[in-house]
Amino acid sequence: MKKFIIYKFLIVCLMGIWGCATQTDVNTIDNRLSEMELRDAELRRQRQALKSDIEGRNQALRKQSAGLRAILEEMNEEIRILSGRLEEMEYSLKKQQGKTGEIEKQREEKLNRLAERTDQNSEKILQMEQYLNLESTKKPVAAVTPGVSAKKPLSEDEVYRSAKQAFDQGDSEAARKGFQEFIKRYPDSKNADNAQFWIGEIYYREKWYEKAILEYQNVIEKYPQGNKVPAALLKQGLAFSNIGDQANSKLILEELNRKYPKSNEAKIAAEKLKTLK
Repeated sequence: MKKFIIYKFLIVCLMGIWGCATQTDVNTIDNRLSEMELRDAELRRQRQALKSDIEGRNQALRKQSAGLRAILEEMNEEIRILSGRLEEMEYSLKKQQGKTGEIEKQREEKLNRLAERTDQNSEKILQMEQYLNLESTKKPVAAVTPGVSAKKPLSEDEVYRSAKQAFDQGDSEAARKGFQEFIKRYPDSKNADNAQFWIGEIYYREKWYEKAILEYQNVIEKYPQGNKVPAALLKQGLAFSNIGDQANSKLILEELNRKYPKSNEAKIAAEKLKTLK
């Protein structure tokens, strides 16, 4: 503002010296200087407004940057936590896999030992029967009278029904022999897996759990697509529990839940697992 006053004073002095200035010229110059003063004031106002706007934007950017840094640090912290948890999960999974593999190995070894013990027991029982002259003898084949036809052999369904009827009536020995004969004669029958399962049930009912486990294993291995596999797994798990092998019992029942989660046997297994340590 002061510079415009100085400019105006200098111009008036010069015009006075030259002697050619009129009042109109002075007024014109005065008006122009006023306009220049207004434009200068407007420019200063705009510069101040621009400066304030820039400062405001810078402050907002600083706040936004600080917020983003805080979010980034929070995300990095979450990533570190998740990475730690992932490492723990991987370690636990590897440890569990190793434990599961060891239990599977122990299970196989136990099954092999059970098979050996069962064979040994069977041999001892056979020797005792022979010693005591209790071994079952074959009935002599009746002579066929001329003109009289021999008795017609039982059909596949009749053999199975006969063995199952003996099982339902509690005649374990007759049922066992009937089912074994059925499997021998009709290994590809639709009822072969059922017959094998009922053999396991006979030993389970007799509390010979080691032998029952092996018979149930035959159901699982020989008839993997049969409808008796879930039941065989369940009873095998219960048999292991009955002989005090809780680790294998738990492993088998968990396998049942994993492979056949919607089966009725899986529901029973889930309840049994709650009681196992």
